[in-house]
Amino acid sequence: MNFAAIYHRTANQYCYPRDNDHLVINLRTGYDVDRVFIHQGDPFLAGILGSMDHWTGTREELSERKELKHHQFWSITVKPRYKRSKYYFELWSGDEQWFYFEDGFYTEEEMNRPGKFLAYFIFPWMNPVDILHTPEWVNRTAWYQIFPDSFCNGDPSINPEHVRPWKCEPITGRAPVYGGDLKGIISRLPHLQRLGITGLYMTPVFASRSNHKYDTTDYRKVDPCFGTNELLRELVDQAHERGIRVMLDCVFNHTGVDMQMWQDILKNGKESLYADWYMINEWPLQSEGNTRDGRYYSFAFAEMMPKLNTNNPEVRAFLLDTVKFWIETFDADGLRLDVGNEISHLFIRELRAMVKAIKPDFYLLGEIWHDAAEWMQGDEYDSVMNYPFSTVISNFWVYPEWNRKDFEYSINQAYTTYMEQANDVIFNLLDSHDTNRLIDKTGGDRDIFYQQLTLLYTLPGSPCIYYGTEIILEGSYDPDCRRCMPWDEIDRGDYDDRINELAALISLRKEHPAARSSRYHFTYEIPGDRIIEYVKESDNEQLKVVLNCSDRSVPVPACASSSVLYSRGFADSMLAAGGILVESLYEETFYYHPST
Repeated sequence: MNFAAIYHRTANQYCYPRDNDHLVINLRTGYDVDRVFIHQGDPFLAGILGSMDHWTGTREELSERKELKHHQFWSITVKPRYKRSKYYFELWSGDEQWFYFEDGFYTEEEMNRPGKFLAYFIFPWMNPVDILHTPEWVNRTAWYQIFPDSFCNGDPSINPEHVRPWKCEPITGRAPVYGGDLKGIISRLPHLQRLGITGLYMTPVFASRSNHKYDTTDYRKVDPCFGTNELLRELVDQAHERGIRVMLDCVFNHTGVDMQMWQDILKNGKESLYADWYMINEWPLQSEGNTRDGRYYSFAFAEMMPKLNTNNPEVRAFLLDTVKFWIETFDADGLRLDVGNEISHLFIRELRAMVKAIKPDFYLLGEIWHDAAEWMQGDEYDSVMNYPFSTVISNFWVYPEWNRKDFEYSINQAYTTYMEQANDVIFNLLDSHDTNRLIDKTGGDRDIFYQQLTLLYTLPGSPCIYYGTEIILEGSYDPDCRRCMPWDEIDRGDYDDRINELAALISLRKEHPAARSSRYHFTYEIPGDRIIEYVKESDNEQLKVVLNCSDRSVPVPACASSSVLYSRGFADSMLAAGGILVESLYEETFYYHPST
């Protein structure tokens, strides 16, 4: 047995409470292990720890299993009667048997040797305040991201200077200003409702000198070229009336150089009351040129975005008061924290405690592009922007030599990184204001475009599209990904077919609990290396998703026409190259055992 491939600890995604009653226990092994059992029970059933009494737990097989590139990920969910658990694993590789404890591996004889003190795995107590509780509404939400300046100009009277005429065209050179505003977004809420959108995420709307607004000047004032504070509240109220939640984008890692505190530092230097509000290393302060010399820290060496010191309690108090103001003034439903991995953990913990006290179902989302398990232990973010998800999906087409098993390995890796409740509300996206657009990523191939969207709306998480995806808006890297919306053409009906296509996918996710479920497994009924098949399961339904990513048509097992929920390129039991099939399955005609 390959002991080096086996790993478990009573922390992170390996052992955690799913809710107040259920404890999830996961184990990683190599492929030489073919059966796993857990012996689990209350630590004190045989007396206090360290006593001479012999403890035995209930033996149960781990039947749920996910396949990774080099490992297997075994899982079981138990319901500890007394909110605590003591356990060890029994591992089989053919006829070879080992027992896995916290301090290593033992044979049955070694485990039962007189005088041996056994170092069991212990999960001491399921304290509700320590459990990652995520807002349920997020899993049911279909998000739509808006870059306000480029979305819709509803009030030309507040246009900033040097506005470019509203024309959807490639953007080269310096990022232009188009004059989009909050009134424009309000006027297009019916468009979002037509799509089936139930969550609106806007990039920053507060005062700033740039068109992207990530260099904040005033956290409590909507930028005048977008409108007013009263108009932002009107937008939120009208969105809520249409069943759309609103998430604001906050920039607490850094500010703009026009921020009052930074200006005071420029004026008073080291004597400024705000000298410790930023991470300044050299005095007198020089604020021109990039910051690679380390004279002060900034966002990505950008001298126009000095880094806030969220280690400073005064800074944390100011930012917390700002968020409280946003919730009370605008009734926001969530916050996306820009550069969410560079802000101090202490501030995020304080932020979570405050917002959950004010609004228990408030959604806290971190912008983190890498493994973010450290931030999702129950006291910081609810979840993060799932860029690894978009990378996995994109890579299957970037690497045509990958087969369906490679796809399964990569998807399973993404979903075994975090706790299940974090996966339920993880912010899945395929593009954003920071990346080239989806149609650009797919090389202009619309079949791949819709296949990837099908994955977005049927895999676990909370899906988000970037504005314009519904009309297959083109765009390369920033700033070209921020082209303005062609509303004249949309209003004329030129894009109705595309809008209806995406609305059908969103409707599929909204109407079928299995599409939103975190329970899935891959199947291999249809031959072919580039055929992706998986089943999604909820308590009362199953959905089968098939993507033909090959260059030929393939036969699909017969299904009743009434069970087909969504398809492209499917007819007469044949799925064309680039085709999609989502069908309903029924329990009495389909059986699956995860360990097979």
